[in-house]
Amino acid sequence: MRRHKSARTWTRKTPTMQPNCGHLHSIAGSGDPCPAGDSSCHPSPGAVHIQLGEARESTSSRQGSQSRSHGHGEAAGPEDPGPDSEDPGGGSLAELRYLLQWLHKSLPYLLILCVKLLMQHLSGISLGIGLLTTYAYANKSIVNQVFLRERCSKLQCTWLLLYLSGSALLLYYTFHSQSLYYSLIFLNPTVDFMNFWEVLWIVGVTDFILKFLFMGFKCFILLVPSFIMSFKSKGYWYLLLEELCQYYRMFVPIPVWFRFLIAHGELDSGLGWTLGILLGLLYLILKLLSFFGQLRNFRQVLRIFFTRPHYGVPASKRQCSESDDICPICQAEFQKPILLICQHTFCEECISLWFNREKTCPLCRTVISDHVNKWKDGATSMHLQIF
Repeated sequence: MRRHKSARTWTRKTPTMQPNCGHLHSIAGSGDPCPAGDSSCHPSPGAVHIQLGEARESTSSRQGSQSRSHGHGEAAGPEDPGPDSEDPGGGSLAELRYLLQWLHKSLPYLLILCVKLLMQHLSGISLGIGLLTTYAYANKSIVNQVFLRERCSKLQCTWLLLYLSGSALLLYYTFHSQSLYYSLIFLNPTVDFMNFWEVLWIVGVTDFILKFLFMGFKCFILLVPSFIMSFKSKGYWYLLLEELCQYYRMFVPIPVWFRFLIAHGELDSGLGWTLGILLGLLYLILKLLSFFGQLRNFRQVLRIFFTRPHYGVPASKRQCSESDDICPICQAEFQKPILLICQHTFCEECISLWFNREKTCPLCRTVISDHVNKWKDGATSMHLQIF
């Protein structure tokens, strides 16, 4: 009874396994029925599980190979980049890292070269620092004295005038062999051969000397008593002097740079002369264009200087009493009160100082002036006119 029962059990399981075998062969792509004498389609009871495992593994491997063969034509797609493609961001990062490494290794040598250059141009660098500090000190002092108006120190103004004059004379006396003062009157200094650094040296020194000269004129105006020249008139003179200084400084470097550009240098031939003349003419054209570009501003300054526009009308006692007879700017009693078009009253000098930097009323921000007189406070432009 036990043998007959087990035989029925295996015969019941065998039909269920045979279709699975055919199904596996159909997946594998054979399509042919199992041969009659093939024992693999009718395995023994103990080998059924092993045969299924091998069939599944072979089926999965063949499906994987088919999927790889189908996906081989899509290898250039965006989801599967090829092994030869490179990330441009990574390449640039590597180059930057290499550059930083090179700078780190070359830093001691660069420091040695910098020290050598400083030693070669020590006198020029020291003189440049001295000129810059002299300009900064004098400019700040003049602006402070202008702000003090009648309370400015005559002694301080005299000291500034002597200090600026002495600095310019000492500089020209130290380098008298080069005749640097020739540049002030559009002549070339007595230098046999001028390289690029010598041109920068001559132009830079001349520019600072011109600044010192016009700053000295401003100090002289500060020394003029107020009963001869009012504070408002002094502001217009400061404005005119600064504009004249900037335009004069614009033309002074032309002879020096023109001589440097037309020099043939190592090209001692017709080509060298032709190239030098072309560069010189191009430089002159650019300078003329810059001059005509600033000509409109200069005309406006001349118009302001001669017409002396007024910001308002003298205020009456009733109008001053409406403001409690106190100027909103200086918080003191009115001195020559001026009524603006916005009906606000200020001292004439106070509102003149205000309009040196602003265009609107200090209280209501109504536009009063169509321009800003930024040089009426006695300041000098820090721009270095190199070309």
